[in-house]
Amino acid sequence: MNTFAGRLSATAQWIRGRFAQGRARGSDRGDISITTVIIWVAAVAGALLIAGTIATVVTKYNGLLSGI
Repeated sequence: MNTFAGRLSATAQWIRGRFAQGRARGSDRGDISITTVIIWVAAVAGALLIAGTIATVVTKYNGLLSGI
């Protein structure tokens, strides 16, 4: 159990050190620009549109495709 506690303590110290390094670099909060959000929304909407179109075509022609 002491080995496990020692490893856990070392891991906790490493994590605290990484957080301290991140805070020391400055105030980079990882803000996302509005352009990035617009691009992601457009990409997801396009993917959903394509998936919906494929599902509609497969549903419409399902009876014809089953005989192949």
